[in-house]
Amino acid sequence: MGILSRFTDIISANINALLDKAEDPAKMVDQYLRKMSDDLAEVKRETAGVMAEESRTKRLVDENSKEVAKYESLAVKALTAGNEDDARVFLTKKQELEDLGVSLQTAYAAAHENAVKMRQLHDKLVKDINTLNSRRQAIKAKVSVAKTQERINKLGASADKLEGSMGAFQRMEAKADQMLDQASARAELDAQPADEAQALEDKYKVTDVNASVEDELVALKKKLGL
Repeated sequence: MGILSRFTDIISANINALLDKAEDPAKMVDQYLRKMSDDLAEVKRETAGVMAEESRTKRLVDENSKEVAKYESLAVKALTAGNEDDARVFLTKKQELEDLGVSLQTAYAAAHENAVKMRQLHDKLVKDINTLNSRRQAIKAKVSVAKTQERINKLGASADKLEGSMGAFQRMEAKADQMLDQASARAELDAQPADEAQALEDKYKVTDVNASVEDELVALKKKLGL
C-alpha cells in the first residue's frame, strides 16, 4: 500500500537521520521525540482518512446489498402478479447490482485492510513514543554522568600536567641554588687579597710602629731616672 510504505519510509528516514547526526544522546532523544510527535500527527490525519474511506466503501456495499434485495423482492412480486416481463426487468437490474457489488466488496476489503494497517502503524508509533518518554530521564541521567566523568578525566589530565610543572619548578629551584652558590664562591674569592706581598708589607709596617714606641719609652724612663 502506497500510504503505508510512504509513512514507514518517512519515519525510518527520520530515525536514521537522527542517529547519523547523534552527538549528544540527551538532545537527540528530545529531537527524536519531537519528530516522532510530528509524524504521529500526520499519521493520525492519514489514518482518519483511511478509516473514513473504509466506512464509505462499507456503506456502498450495504446500500448495494439492499438494492439487490429490493429488486429480487420486486421480481417475486411481479411473478406473483403474473408479469414475467416485469420480473425479467427486475432480475436484470438485480444482476447488474450484484456485479457492481462484487467490485464494491473488493474495494471495501482493500479499504478495510488499509485501515487495519494504518491503525497498527498509529498504535505502534504511539507505543514507541510512550516507551521513549519513559526512558527519556534515564538516558539524560546517563549522559549527565558521562559528561561529569569526562570533566573528571580532563581535570586528571590537568593534574598530570601540573605534576610535570612542579618537576620543572624543582629543576629551576635547583638551578637557582647552584647560581647562588657560584655567586657566593666568587664573592669569597674576591674578598681574599690579590697580592700576598702587599699583605705582608702591611704586617711589617705595624711592627715598625711598635718598635718606635718602645724606643721612645726607654728614653723617657732614663730621663726620669727610672
